[in-house]
Amino acid sequence: MTYPFPARRTLIGGLAAILIAAAVPVSAQGITGSYSAEGRNPDGSSYSGTVQIRDNGGVVEMHWQVGSQAYTGSGTRNGDVVWVNWGDTYPVVYVRMPSGELHGTWSNGRALERLIP
Repeated sequence: MTYPFPARRTLIGGLAAILIAAAVPVSAQGITGSYSAEGRNPDGSSYSGTVQIRDNGGVVEMHWQVGSQAYTGSGTRNGDVVWVNWGDTYPVVYVRMPSGELHGTWSNGRALERLIP
């Protein structure tokens, strides 16, 4: 199967590497709370749902509700970068934006998700 956005995947991977290299210790601004989720699956279809996040000093627990499907995951946070293993081969990698939104990629960069507080 071929994917129509290989350059985008490379760009996102490069940006993630830059952000990881620039990451600082856990920031003072927390991410615990309820979020609306908007995303795009690897096949290009869109989805929406809700996400609950609990951040315990850099250990992150997440619960997604997308339609009738529920997903859970846990991971780590370093500054504004959050990695969450949720049962797929690849983790979701989020970057916390100044607005408080979390922008992430999953499925090895083939899918996108935005969490809105």
